[in-house]
Amino acid sequence: MPRATTSDGVGLHWEDSGSGTPILFAHEFAGDHRSWALQVRHFAKSHRCIAYAARGYPPSDVPRDVSSYSQARAVEDAVSVLDAAHAGKAHVVGLSMGGFATLHLVLMHPDRVQSAVIGGVGYGAQQEKQEQFRKESNAIADAFESQGSAVVGESYAVGPARVQLEHKNPEAWRDFRDALVQHDAIGAANTMRGIQAARPSLYAMQEQLGAVRTPLLILAGDEDEGSLEPSLMLKRAIPTSALSILPRTGHTLNLEEPELFNATVERFIAAVENGEWGTRDPRATAGSITGVRTS
Repeated sequence: MPRATTSDGVGLHWEDSGSGTPILFAHEFAGDHRSWALQVRHFAKSHRCIAYAARGYPPSDVPRDVSSYSQARAVEDAVSVLDAAHAGKAHVVGLSMGGFATLHLVLMHPDRVQSAVIGGVGYGAQQEKQEQFRKESNAIADAFESQGSAVVGESYAVGPARVQLEHKNPEAWRDFRDALVQHDAIGAANTMRGIQAARPSLYAMQEQLGAVRTPLLILAGDEDEGSLEPSLMLKRAIPTSALSILPRTGHTLNLEEPELFNATVERFIAAVENGEWGTRDPRATAGSITGVRTS
């Protein structure tokens, strides 16, 4: 099995399917590299698909010290996988935690990203919600350590933005839950503390976001309250972005609506590869519905 070794000596598991322009898939907190199976199966017909397990998620290594986990480290891990795969530049698709890593990858290493898709991004990003999110993340980390993944995973899998998957596709939800309850408890706790709870607010980064020139697609479910407002902010801030809202959909976008997710991402990637994606025309936000400035 392919392995990437990071600058701090952590081994990362990654899997490779298909051929052509690479697409790197970065998973969410409650998932792992297997969460992208439906996307890999679809896109491997036309692209090289690289899905990896983040540090803390076996078969990747699980550092025992929380200091080995951070948002910056998550970005460098993605670069390590691209390096190991000899992929100089790739389309990058990330969900939730993986979406944050993807967005920060765009900011820190734009030369490695041909385009970016970020789904379900924004939990805890609003400054008025950041402290509560940190408390909740640390409480979840404590629970993983004291109760184990088998217990915590059962309740985490039925959160208010995840029951949609259970209702739409009970079999897919059971597969999701069964994988979650087998997560390494120390890896989950350290990820929650070092990455989720400690990541910077996106709202404090709007100047950086305004300088982005990488083609970027933002995806959000209309029933995923934690990502809706931040997704709108990102759309307004990033001049090369587009926003697509998936109807009657929660947080696990790619599992709940795989056909719609795949089709939306496929159209975006095709537009980028065909040279049809540029910076937003400033007239699109001119100040009134008619496009005529009112000031």
